[in-house]
Amino acid sequence: MARKTEQTWIQTAITACCLLFVFAVARAEEEIEYKMDMGAGLGGCFYIGDANSVPFSNLSMMGALTARRILNPRMAVKANLAFGHIHGTTDGIFIPTDAYSQTPEGGIPTKVGFSRNVLDIGAQFELNFWGFGTGVGYKGNSRITPYILAGAGVTIGMGGGAAACGGMNIPVGIGVKYKLKPRVNIGFEWTMRFSSTDKLDATPEGTQLKDPYGVESGMFKNKDSYSFAMFFITYDMFPKYRKCNN
Repeated sequence: MARKTEQTWIQTAITACCLLFVFAVARAEEEIEYKMDMGAGLGGCFYIGDANSVPFSNLSMMGALTARRILNPRMAVKANLAFGHIHGTTDGIFIPTDAYSQTPEGGIPTKVGFSRNVLDIGAQFELNFWGFGTGVGYKGNSRITPYILAGAGVTIGMGGGAAACGGMNIPVGIGVKYKLKPRVNIGFEWTMRFSSTDKLDATPEGTQLKDPYGVESGMFKNKDSYSFAMFFITYDMFPKYRKCNN
C-alpha cells in the first residue's frame, strides 16, 4: 500500500513538472505587445495642381517624424510632423493672364513657375490587413502586412518669395510594414494629401495660379494637393502590461 502511494506521488510530481515545463515554454514563446512606436521617414514629395497634373513629376525630397499609438495588432493611430519641398511650372499648360477675358482665346497665355516648402502636421488611423507582430506565439500575427490609412491634418506653405498660407488637409494612402526585429519595424508608405488651400503654388509675383481659369472653388474643389512617398523605420516602446493568470 505504501509503495502504491509512493508511486502515485512520483507520478503526480512528474506530471506537475511536465506541466510547469510546458507553461514555461509557452510563456517564453508569448509575443510581447507594445503601446507605441516612434521613428522617422525619408522619401519624395510632389505637388498636384494648376502647374502639374502628372503624379511623381517634379519630385523633391521630404522627411518626417512619426509617433504611433498601437491599439492592437490590426489598428493604430499615427501622428506625424513632416516637411517637404514642392515645385512646378506651367510650361506646356495654358494659363491665361486674365481668367475673365472675353476674347475667343480665353486670355493671353502666361508662363508661371513656383518653388515652395510645405509643413504637414496631422494624424491618421491605420488598419492592417493582417495582425502585425513577430509571428511568435498562438496569436498568429504576421511579420509583414499591408495597410491603409486616412486622417486629417494642417498644411502650411512657406518660402519661395510668396506669402505663407495654411489650410486643412485630408491624407489618404497605403503602405506596407515589416518587423525586422522584435522591436524594430521598417516599411514604405504613400499618401495623397488633399488640402483646402489653393495658394500652395503661390509665386513672388502674386497668386496667378489661384483659380487661374476663373472656376469657383469649394472646400476641397480646385485646390492644391501634394503627396509623400517615404521609407520609414520605427522602434517599439513601452511594453503592455500582461494579465496575471494567477
